Amino acid sequence: MSDKSAKEDIEDIFTRNVPGLRDILVRKTVAVAGCGGLGSNAAVALVRAGMGKLILADFDRVEASNLNRQHFFLDDIGKEKTAALANHLLAINPDLELEVHTLELTPRNTIPLFKDADLLIEAFDKAESKAWLIETWCTHFPKRPIVCASGLSGLGSTETLTVRHAGNIIMCGDETTDMSMGLVSARVALAANMQANEAIRILFQSSNP
Repeated sequence: MSDKSAKEDIEDIFTRNVPGLRDILVRKTVAVAGCGGLGSNAAVALVRAGMGKLILADFDRVEASNLNRQHFFLDDIGKEKTAALANHLLAINPDLELEVHTLELTPRNTIPLFKDADLLIEAFDKAESKAWLIETWCTHFPKRPIVCASGLSGLGSTETLTVRHAGNIIMCGDETTDMSMGLVSARVALAANMQANEAIRILFQSSNP
């Protein structure tokens, strides 16, 4: 039985972090638009890094076919993705602040829902949804980064997954493959963790210019 307090145990989670990272991330807020293969895996990585607050938004429920690449389990089938993911994230760090929205994002509601976020993770499936989200975010918050993903289907070819910067728009993936190739857990998780890694880097470096 540990003699440490629960608070000390939680802080011990981050002892292997890059020095100073936790102190910065705990004051930051990241919005995650979509809680599927990209969003669920990116959210887990952000929480393990020490993020202070996440805003989650998704309208969908967990299906069995999601489990090959999304951070859910058999017991989650039928549950709202936002609620199931929130439970998993709080199991990693109970001190995490969460704001959860179970609804379909639109150009009209995205800005009021995500207005407090320092950075947005784009985690949509459809190209047209990605396009309006990027346009809406950049129009309203031109100085706040949005980290996107495109081209993550298929398998292997890890070297084709890259990070491209266009101002405050960061794109992760190969930007060519489409859903017709099928989705494999490892490749989806690679793209999601590239998104999380970029988000962490940006937030850390913006506080250490």
